[in-house]
Formats: sequence, C-alpha cells, structure tokens
Amino acid sequence: MSGFLFVVPPFAGHVNPTVGVAAELVRRGHRVAWAGPPHAVGPLVGAGATVFPCATPDPGVSSPPWEQRGAAALRSLWEDCLGPLAEAMAPGVRAAVREFRPDVLVADQQALAGGLVADRLGIPWATSATTSAELTALTGTPQLRAWADEWIQGLRRRTGLRESRSDPRRSDRLVLVFTTEALAGPAGHFGPQARLVGPSLAPRPSPGGFPWHRLDDARPTVLITLGTVSGDAGARFLPACAAAVRDRADALQAVIADPSGTVRDTGDGILVLPGVPQLVLLERCSAVLCHGGHNTVCEALWHGLPLVVAPVRYDQPVIASQVVRAGAGLRVRFRHATADRIGTALDTVLGEPRYRAAARRVGESFRAAGGAAAAATHLEHLATRTAAVRARAL
Repeated sequence: MSGFLFVVPPFAGHVNPTVGVAAELVRRGHRVAWAGPPHAVGPLVGAGATVFPCATPDPGVSSPPWEQRGAAALRSLWEDCLGPLAEAMAPGVRAAVREFRPDVLVADQQALAGGLVADRLGIPWATSATTSAELTALTGTPQLRAWADEWIQGLRRRTGLRESRSDPRRSDRLVLVFTTEALAGPAGHFGPQARLVGPSLAPRPSPGGFPWHRLDDARPTVLITLGTVSGDAGARFLPACAAAVRDRADALQAVIADPSGTVRDTGDGILVLPGVPQLVLLERCSAVLCHGGHNTVCEALWHGLPLVVAPVRYDQPVIASQVVRAGAGLRVRFRHATADRIGTALDTVLGEPRYRAAARRVGESFRAAGGAAAAATHLEHLATRTAAVRARAL
C-alpha cells in the first residue's frame, strides 16, 4: 500500500479530475489525501476525504483583467494568481507532507507549491495536467520561456525553497495529461514522461432541485456555460447567447449557467440557473456552447456532443483550436459574437452530422485511454519504481 497526496488549487476544474483517480487508488487499497484550500476543495472531494488545509492569498486568489490576451494574460496569471497562491499554499503543503508522509505527491500544474515542496523534500512527484495547452503552446516563445524561468527562480526564493531545481510546472518523472491524441495531437509534443489518459470523470456532488420538468424532450437542449471562474466576462456574451436561442425557441432550448445573474429566466426556451449538475445534464443535451475550458470541452466530447467554443483567454484559444482541428465544433470570437453569429454556429453544429460524428470519435478515444484507472496505474508504477530505488540504496 502506498500513500498519495494530491496538491490542488481552489479551482473546480483542477480538483474534479483528481477525484476519480483518488477513488480508484482507494479502491486498490492505497492511502489518499488532498492538500489545498478546504473551502474550495472539501465540497468537491466529499465529506469523508482527508484535506490538509492550505491558505490562499488574502483576500483570495486574484484574477487578471479579462481584456488581457495572449502572453500578457499568461504572465498576469502567473504573477497575480499562481505565484501568490504558491506562496500561500507552501507552508500547508509542507505540513501535509510531514503528517501524511506520502510515497508520491501529485501536484496540479497550477498548484506550483506541490512541485516546489516535493523536490525540496526529495519526494517523488507527478504532475496532474488538467489542460494540455499549458504543456505546449502557452510556453512556446523563447521570450516567454526565459521570462518564466526567471520568474520561477524568484518564486523559489519567496517560498524559501532556494535549493529546488525542478520545474514546478512539470514533473520530470510523470505527467498525467487528461486528454488524448484525438483532441490534443501527437503525444510526443508533451514530452517522454507524459501519459495521455483521457478525462477522469467521477460522480460529483450537485445541488438538488434542478427543474427537469422544464426541459422539452421534443427540442434539442444546448448547455451554455462560461465555467466557474468567468467572473463578469459574460455580461455581454451570455445575453447574446440567450437572444440567439430565443430566436429559435420553436426548435431549440438552452440551459444557461449564469452565476453572475446577467441573464433573466423568462421561460421562452431559456432556463437560467447559477449552477447546474453538468455531468448529469450533458446526458440530456445535444450540443454545448462554452468558453473552451478544458474540462467542459472534454466532458462534452465524452458525451459525444458537438461544441460552439468562444475562448476568452489563457489556454482557451488553444483548446478551441483543438476542437476545430478535430472537426468536433466551431469557434466564434468572444468579443465580437453577436446573437446572429452565435445562432448560425449553433444551427451548423446541430444540423450537420459531421460535427456530432467527430465528437463521438473523440469521446471513443477518451474511453479507450482508460481515464482514472489508467492514471492510477501510472501512479502505482511511479510509487513502485521509487520504492525499488530506495531499497537498492539501503
């Protein structure tokens, strides 16, 4: 039996994939715990899970302005969000390691404290890559790579881990990438230590009371969502989506996840809620319109649903390009998306069978990759290899 400590940030899309992997490891008899901000992690991993508390920057993780794009947005993400988060989480991760004594630490690619602490303490660690884009395109320019390397050195100094020498964004032993070549392209692009395991999906807690009776089985249903960290980005976009659906209310209905309260639920083919039971709802949907968040895209494709993707920033343009390249959907420009353009894109992905066929092909590749079970096996192999090395050293 081995012990696995998952270090995760307070972002649902980065915690959810670890839940299925952890459940599989527990089923195989291993010890599992998480280290992260309990207010965000606890509700996602369940009441019976062990969560070692980590702090977040006061008054919470900051978020760069939505108007930033490209390298500027990425630099701001690291400087304003991931760097302060790593500094805040590092003491909690160290305390969790001392108490839990893991054989392997699994660090989310945005929980940089995990890789820093593991390397400093000599603990074998793996990366949980919940979005493939951060492994390739987002660090592709020499200027950005040089800036990032210097920034990481500064982060090491600020966290008191000056002797750490690995890249906390990517383990040199094992990187679990929750996608497949059918969506993300050749596995060789991600490095020899990468293992493309497909999405890790597991039942997750969801609020009750969803008004299922308001869905009309005679009309296709579209899920419209900008994810859990979209802030006020949907102030113009979501009303345009609602208008596009209302124009087609005789042939289409939509469920809009709108935590900001931007769109009114007027009942004319539109159901608006602050949050939705996404995995269950996708079983009733015919298409998804989203921001290009990796988890939402993969969950839609798992269910064989074509997509209309309107990327906002960070990795989302890369994921949107993957969807288009796979033939599983269309991309619209977020800042210039009108009701007419959104409606035309929805008409196309719903009306042309090739988009659904491509989405199903990607979904089939996800299932074949193994998901949580495959990820758990790779982690077991890492634990076994490192244990063997230690035994030979004694």
